[in-house]
Amino acid sequence: MDSPGHRGDTFRLDGEEVPFAPGETVLEAATRAGRHVPHLCWAPGFAPHGSCRVCLVKVGTRTVAACSTRAAPGLDVTLADEALTAQRKSVLQMLFVEGNHFCPSCEKSGHCRLQASAYADGIEGPHFEEFYPDRPLDASHPDLLLDFNRCILCGLCVRASRQIDGKAVFALGGHGIGSHLVVNSTTGRLADSDVHPDDAAVGICPVGVILKKRQGFAVPIGQRRYDLAPISAEARPDEDAP
Repeated sequence: MDSPGHRGDTFRLDGEEVPFAPGETVLEAATRAGRHVPHLCWAPGFAPHGSCRVCLVKVGTRTVAACSTRAAPGLDVTLADEALTAQRKSVLQMLFVEGNHFCPSCEKSGHCRLQASAYADGIEGPHFEEFYPDRPLDASHPDLLLDFNRCILCGLCVRASRQIDGKAVFALGGHGIGSHLVVNSTTGRLADSDVHPDDAAVGICPVGVILKKRQGFAVPIGQRRYDLAPISAEARPDEDAP
């Protein structure tokens, strides 16, 4: 059987050969090879979701999502492209203005993939008119806080709760601009769900929606993951990092 490093099992990413294993997507293979492809709604071990559209690449002349595009021998993939960068910046800008993201006061600052991705693309402020939606907080749980203001609808907590924790604590409800994160309990409150602070769903959020109480700023600002190195320096996501 051919190994992932076999000459026939490679594709080109910005002209560089990247080995892949059977069934891997472009994003999975690139990540395993130490190539950073921007993304928010994918994590190792999960099937493609394709909701954030941050991982856009070109295959030939087609623009596709790297998380849902299967790697194939001889595939010619472009990431470093001015038009793609502009598209990704617009997507990131829209994610910021559709929610209430106040990075200087957010506990997730320095650990946030949305913030780090924006820094990597040189985004310094909002480009579109901000929505300032009226979103609640759920502080009902004794150990966890839900801040819906920062939710980007990546669905990672939904999938982690079902696939890893064996529960169904979270779901996505509504349509279009009314889409929102839902807590699966009789009251809709987190305290009345079967969530546990050690659940995979709690730790996988790439932004600052699901936070553990009484642990705020345990790692000081300036010493956090993306304070120390840009997100593009990631060779491979840590197992405990979103």
